[in-house]
Parts: sequence; C-alpha cells; structure tokens
Amino acid sequence: MKIGIASDHAGYQLKEEIKNHFDFIDFEDFGTHGDESVDYPDYAHPLAQSVLNGDCEYGISICGSGNGINMTVNKYNGIRAALCWNVELAELARQHNNANILSLPARFVDTDTALEMVKAFLQTPFEGGRHERRVEKINPA
Repeated sequence: MKIGIASDHAGYQLKEEIKNHFDFIDFEDFGTHGDESVDYPDYAHPLAQSVLNGDCEYGISICGSGNGINMTVNKYNGIRAALCWNVELAELARQHNNANILSLPARFVDTDTALEMVKAFLQTPFEGGRHERRVEKINPA
C-alpha cells in the first residue's frame, strides 16, 4: 500500500511523526520538508493528483487547522477528503463516505490522537450498501 502525504509548515512536524510511526508503510512525501512558512496548495495539488491517478491508494493532508489543505484537495472530482479530529470521525469517513484522503488539523490534535486516526482510516473498510448510492451522488455528472 502506498500512501501520499503532504503538509504545510504547521503540519510538518506531525507529518514526520506519522511517517516515523508507520515506518512499515510506503509513503510518498509531497512536502513540505521543513517548518519554514509555505503555501499549502503547493503540496495539496500533487497529493490529490497522486490519489486520483492511482499512484497512491490513500492520502493524508495536514495543515494548521486542516481546513485550507482539505478545501484544496476536495477541489478535485473524485477526491473525498475528510477533515477529522477524533478516531470515530476517521472511521466514519471511511465506512460511510469512502474517503480517500484524511485531513488533519495539526494545531488542534495531539500526536497520539493523530496516529490513532491514521491507523483507523487505513484499516477501516467502506461499508458500501446504502452509502454507495450517496457517495455516487457527491460529484456532479
């Protein structure tokens, strides 16, 4: 499984913690590669493209609030990014919405919670059924 990951400066440290904790996962790191101020869209766009074209099975996007980077990746038809701040939301994003990118608010979650969310997101399957119909209606034809 290859997972894309991207952050801005506010999410850099959490991004590195995630990569180190899950060292058995093949991550494609789209940056940033330091804590110097950067613009999150510069890293969000390549992440979204990699998930869309199948180079990465899922993605993780991180910025200070999680909002900006989440809004950016969700501009892509076929991306279903979920901004989560607890484990239950990460599980439900996969179970009910078939989310393919987990967005994290680095300034509002502790590292342990973020790691548990990543684990839940990657291990939770999409339930399908009645949720499939709803997911199919997310993107306009």
